[in-house]
Amino acid sequence: MGYMIGNVEYAADDEGYLLEPNYDDEAVKVIAAAENVTLSSQHWQVVQYLRNEYQEHGQTPNFRNMIKGLQETMPEVDSNFLYVLFPMGPAK
Repeated sequence: MGYMIGNVEYAADDEGYLLEPNYDDEAVKVIAAAENVTLSSQHWQVVQYLRNEYQEHGQTPNFRNMIKGLQETMPEVDSNFLYVLFPMGPAK
């Protein structure tokens, strides 16, 4: 499995996770379309938060810390909120 982002095919594992990070907005749009997710401004806030965490720490936070970190700028965030935005899993 993989994703065509621009003119480049990016490899993904069996669950659809990219094997190499790609920080392009186009990558987000391609993966969201594959997951049948229509992106809103709230989606983009979560994406930007996770990008920043990955770039700063080399990994994304665990789910609990992700919620806590997102609540600093998005007080409405809880686990249900994230699963409504990302039904296939917020980490993906």
